[in-house]
Amino acid sequence: MTHAQRLRIGLTGGIGSGKSAVADLFAARGAAIVDADVVAHQLTAPGGRAMPALIEAFGAEICDARGALDRAAMRERVFSDSLARAQLESILHPLIGEAMRNAASHAVGAYLLYVVPLLVEHLDRWRPQIDRLCVVDCPESLQIARVTSRSGLRHETIAAIIATQATRAQRLAVADDVIDNSGNLQALAAQVTVLHANYKALAHKN
Repeated sequence: MTHAQRLRIGLTGGIGSGKSAVADLFAARGAAIVDADVVAHQLTAPGGRAMPALIEAFGAEICDARGALDRAAMRERVFSDSLARAQLESILHPLIGEAMRNAASHAVGAYLLYVVPLLVEHLDRWRPQIDRLCVVDCPESLQIARVTSRSGLRHETIAAIIATQATRAQRLAVADDVIDNSGNLQALAAQVTVLHANYKALAHKN
């Protein structure tokens, strides 16, 4: 089966919803994973392809001691400045798209799972590239608690990030499949197992 014929699933959810945990569960069951965050980290690592343009646009102070993008500093900057955020996206998004297409062409698995944090926010661009949209869902209070525990970000910063993303209702309105991640890992794994079987069946029909 060629890359163009493969079943393509878009996986998304708000910050702290548990996209990475869900992607890991799908990967363990045989899905081919292409993760936008992983690609973005590669592009903004020391010597990454995006770094020269980012330094030119925002200055050397956006780098950490290793020469990688200081993501916390950049996050604080762009979430308080919509023009800066648009400039950041104009640099990163084309490079991320190119790298993801390249990764997808080499990925091996029963079907292709694109993990994209802002998929719903850029749905017009993504719809032609996916066959189904799967949303990882949980209450906003749980998102905030998870992000606080893992990152130490201030509640105000987390709330500002959530405010720039699609709402929970907006994501659910366009979802083909929904994974409820408000429970424990066992409940999460059970849902992934069911969806994985469904996706394998659909992939076989392709």
